[in-house]
Amino acid sequence: MERPVNLHEALASFDDVYDPRIVARMNDYDVRIAHTAGEHVWHTHADTDEFFLVLDGRFDIELRDRTVSLGPGDVFVVPKGVEHKPSSPGGSILMFEPSGTATTGDRHEGEIPAHVKTTRGTPLA
Repeated sequence: MERPVNLHEALASFDDVYDPRIVARMNDYDVRIAHTAGEHVWHTHADTDEFFLVLDGRFDIELRDRTVSLGPGDVFVVPKGVEHKPSSPGGSILMFEPSGTATTGDRHEGEIPAHVKTTRGTPLA
């Protein structure tokens, strides 16, 4: 049996933004947490929805037709195949994604900002 993970302690254990840590696995899904600050990149996930829960701060998800602004406790799901670009003045999020899902999607538009890491999640140390 796994041990409990305190999300506040887990977030305090790293500083990187848009570089999620895997805090748990459930079936074929990762539960990931990440610090957010600045703009991400326009991207899409062709075969999976993307679940976001804001833990702290503000997190905006720009869609092609609107921007969804989220605060602590807010949940939003980006449907599969929908282009989106996250941005944040600072905060932290929790995500549910199929294991192996790339943070910059199956395809992305433009150059990936230096502060955004393309990863499939890093296990929490």
